[in-house]
Amino acid sequence: MRSKRVFGSAVAVAAVFIGVTAPAVSAAPSTGSSVESDFYIPPSPLPAGSPGDVLRSEPSNLALSVPGIGGPLPGAATRIMYRSNDSNDAANAVTGTYIDPAAEWTGPGARPLVVLAPGTQGQGDQCAPSKMLNNLITYTPPLGFMVEYEVLAAYSLLSQGYGVVITDYEGLGTPGAHTYVNRASEAHAVLDAARAAQKLQGTKISADGPVAAYGYSQGGGAAAAAAELAGEYAPEMNLVGTYAGAPPADLKQTLEQVDGTILTGVIGYTLNGLLNSDPDLQPIVDGNINDAGKAMLNLVADQCVGETILNVGLHRTNEYTKTGEPLSVVLDRLPRAQEILAKNKIGERTPNAPVLIQSGTSDDIVPHGQAVGLAGDWCGKGATVQLSAAQVPAIVPGSGAGHLIPDILGLGEAQNWIKDRFYGVPAPSNC
Repeated sequence: MRSKRVFGSAVAVAAVFIGVTAPAVSAAPSTGSSVESDFYIPPSPLPAGSPGDVLRSEPSNLALSVPGIGGPLPGAATRIMYRSNDSNDAANAVTGTYIDPAAEWTGPGARPLVVLAPGTQGQGDQCAPSKMLNNLITYTPPLGFMVEYEVLAAYSLLSQGYGVVITDYEGLGTPGAHTYVNRASEAHAVLDAARAAQKLQGTKISADGPVAAYGYSQGGGAAAAAAELAGEYAPEMNLVGTYAGAPPADLKQTLEQVDGTILTGVIGYTLNGLLNSDPDLQPIVDGNINDAGKAMLNLVADQCVGETILNVGLHRTNEYTKTGEPLSVVLDRLPRAQEILAKNKIGERTPNAPVLIQSGTSDDIVPHGQAVGLAGDWCGKGATVQLSAAQVPAIVPGSGAGHLIPDILGLGEAQNWIKDRFYGVPAPSNC
């Protein structure tokens, strides 16, 4: 029964995205040719340089693209590898895609850039958006189904004449574990993606033009983390605003909410990422999870989110702990675990540009209270914050519908808010 419910929920979610985009299906995830695979292997050692330096680039063939006068529509894509920093401030290499828009820019000043922080893609290298954009839909039997759903937001932004750069984040495509929902790592990857895009030669954006960060769910957390770190980490950047949808600002609260839902497997992504950034957690994890838990961590480490939903969805973490308690209960009595969760909390710093936070009141994956709390934290520090709550009734709790529907319903508000920032309209605030 669990398998049938998971499959039904996954098909419903996938159908939304397939209804929007209908390209040809690739028979397998694009780990790519040897040439493409070589692209994702960073130079060793990394050359001396600064965050945002472009280490290499090459043309990228978008799956959803049509020829146009003067170039492809919606734009010409470039795969990039750029220098960034991990959560321990060690230099690393991150990949992504910059798309130079075909649409004209009719607004004031220099053509803007939006850095898109993707929502949950998975943890396998094949799930990197810079690879998925070349296929859009992939399938590996029996359960490896994936749709690159971020094309909806990205192509809408491109149609307005903005340059768009999409980060893969640390470890997604490149060697090492993807540091899923790691505050500092993702903030660095987002901000450095914008720096890298502005350093590319021959594009329609300028090196110092206005920038906005944009993301939902995992991407909302990454964009929010970038917003509050920008003044310290990228003070030269002309960041004019950030859209953060359903941001997982407090990992402990998210862990409690997502446990037992269709997205239980993202807890595995989180643990794998934390073990990469904070390896001293390994003996603590080993001492508290059972063999089923260890098998789950190994399984999801190489999966995209669609496959993880079908394998782990609706399971509960008490199946994976030695005591049979939920993982959140186990973590409550482990001081080092609490310290790391606190280190990854968003809201402790102050954004230096306006922020729009969206959240559904019945979000069954990322608690609505986190968005309210984050807005309150930032308002208390003097930031300009607009909190927008989507009054969506609870629909099949645990299916992810309460998380997905506000994303779709909020697209227009989010992009109009971004447009206003680029046009110099004073930002609203309901602090």
